[in-house]
Amino acid sequence: MPDLYIDGSWTAGSEGVTAPVINPADGSVIQEVDQASRQDVERAVAAAKAAFSGGGWWPGTATGERAALLRRTADLLVRDKEDIARIETLDTGKTLVESRIDVDDVVAVFRYYADLADKDAGRIVDTGHQHVVSRVVYEPVGVCALITPWNYPLLQLSWKIAPALAAGDTAIIKPSEVTPLTTVKLVGLLEEAGIPRGVVNLVLGDGPTVGAPLTEHPDVEMVSFTGSVRTGQAIIRASAETVKKVAVELGGKNANIVFADTDFETVVDYALLAVFLHSGQVCSAGARLLVEDPLHDALVEELGRRAERIRLGNGLEPGSESGPLVSEQQLAKIEEFVASALEEGARLVAGGHRPDEPELRKGFFYRPTVLDDCRPDMRVVREETFGPILTVERFSTDDEAIALANGTEYGLAGAVWTKDIGRAHRVAGALRHGTIWINDFHPYVPGAEWGGFKRSGNGRELGPTGLAEYREAKHIWLNTAPEPSRWFKG
Repeated sequence: MPDLYIDGSWTAGSEGVTAPVINPADGSVIQEVDQASRQDVERAVAAAKAAFSGGGWWPGTATGERAALLRRTADLLVRDKEDIARIETLDTGKTLVESRIDVDDVVAVFRYYADLADKDAGRIVDTGHQHVVSRVVYEPVGVCALITPWNYPLLQLSWKIAPALAAGDTAIIKPSEVTPLTTVKLVGLLEEAGIPRGVVNLVLGDGPTVGAPLTEHPDVEMVSFTGSVRTGQAIIRASAETVKKVAVELGGKNANIVFADTDFETVVDYALLAVFLHSGQVCSAGARLLVEDPLHDALVEELGRRAERIRLGNGLEPGSESGPLVSEQQLAKIEEFVASALEEGARLVAGGHRPDEPELRKGFFYRPTVLDDCRPDMRVVREETFGPILTVERFSTDDEAIALANGTEYGLAGAVWTKDIGRAHRVAGALRHGTIWINDFHPYVPGAEWGGFKRSGNGRELGPTGLAEYREAKHIWLNTAPEPSRWFKG
């Protein structure tokens, strides 16, 4: 079956180009997928515009019908959970356990926005005039370009497409060219659930060929993007020409602050989870561990010991605890980060190399790495590594911990570990990050907004605000007893 979905039909690219999707666990080709051309992008935008324009049959559909479609899609995801999880693991390299959790989370997102779709019909504004009815109503934005990353292709798409459809928007989806397979599968489920023709369109390809013409297109009213700062900046510049709505989530450099009074075994466990989940390829990964002086030596020693015992392997194998990096390019990037850290004076505690096992040599694996004696000015501390690298910094006071955690251009997430709840709330309140966990790391729920401060992006996904991103507010003023105003006397 062809891999592009335009105007209600599956189709190959107009230029007949395909590209391989690589299994990061062994470097093999999973399959070849069709690639869109600029002409295909034009067709997709035209289809989405036709399905939307003039208060058409999608934005004009009752919210209950939109909600029902989202619920049917959620049910289909449950039905196909094992198949989807397997595809996600093949595509991204993450363990099958992680992929199953992702599918469960996607189901929760679809059901959340199905429940929310008809809950906010607007509000009445008191004008002080008995003969005036003043209403604020919410309407869909229009045609939306949804551009998703390679680390959580299925989950990140759900954060965009579910609220967009709930709001009554139409969409063109562009997944990362590295991991497109579960996106193709999800669009197929939306079709099976009964999505009307033209409401959802799928184009595959790289940024210059597909992403750029999509974000520049005058008929696209909104762009939602998750990915790198550089690409996000380019999208914002491109969108400025037509003054589109833009929501971008651009990653983070997240501090995990550990005070000496916390439970030792628990914080060791979560410090490892925070950074090595999905081989560190998580925008909210706790890659910066900030440790209070009295706990530092013992914690670093135990983290190094435990990191060396993490079992790397193909994500489809039951014994694997961590999979490969997504690509050869990402693997090379991680090696460069570690090399630069050692040159700048970091001390290697664990990892720092590719695994020795022969069965892993064809894949893009890298040992979980712990670096001590790190400083805020080091490249590995300043930049988002997006890999299995934990940097450790020390602090002695609350203010120092806060300064270190905030001393980054990013502001996506962070955590505070302490038994002193008063201290926990004081520190959390001072951190300039969009999500703060206290004595935990990584959980989220669809009803709580997600997004960052500073260069981590703008706008929010999830929660009521995540739906509001895909809506426009309109004020309607009704004068029920109009009379001449006699403003002009002539």
